[in-house]
Amino acid sequence: MATRPIFLPAPVGQVGVIEKMLEFKWVPGMAVIQKQKSIRELHKTAAAYGISPVLEISSKSEDQLGQRLSAFNLTFTTKKHKTTYTVESAFQGSKVFQSAGPFIDLMEATPREAKRDIRLKESGNLIGFEFLGKRFPSEPKTFFYDWLYINALHQNSELADQICHFSGFTDIEFNPKKSINCQGYAAALYLSLKINDKLTRALESPSEFLRLTHEQYKNQLRATPVQNKMF
Repeated sequence: MATRPIFLPAPVGQVGVIEKMLEFKWVPGMAVIQKQKSIRELHKTAAAYGISPVLEISSKSEDQLGQRLSAFNLTFTTKKHKTTYTVESAFQGSKVFQSAGPFIDLMEATPREAKRDIRLKESGNLIGFEFLGKRFPSEPKTFFYDWLYINALHQNSELADQICHFSGFTDIEFNPKKSINCQGYAAALYLSLKINDKLTRALESPSEFLRLTHEQYKNQLRATPVQNKMF
């Protein structure tokens, strides 16, 4: 047995994400087919609690939509330079550490190469992010990743429209005891902003995004309390 979260957009009238921890039968093995068996078990448990349909967002998803929404595959194009990046590479290439960073060359690397770059582990503690000249704080812990993912998703309107048909989202690789950022969480937050007619305002600027989501981050188990100021 294993325990993993499922992410649901908060009820209408409240911007945020509900995280429900579900216990389900885990199918051991590193092969994709084994991961997909575990995904089915997780979704079966979710359905038993009345949560359906559920979309697995990861490269292991059996749904092509879920694969395309993986941070390894989801891309966006910058307005100024018309450069296209994956969410994962942009995220890793924006990290600022105590002794180095950001390593902007990682933005051009493949997602797998970017995530495994040894410099990310040898440069001290993470102190923030810098993306295209804009600085982002390291707290709330998932703020920058969520902002980046949601902006990318909004650019891909065809994909964004399709997630509206799902009640919840999972990421079989995400374990909140070991990880912080999650594409399933970010997708649920996107949907919450959209159904509450806050999405356009949230995307006006990083500070406006944080203003609209700060209550959610205060209640997020893996995030520390929100600072009064963004910078």
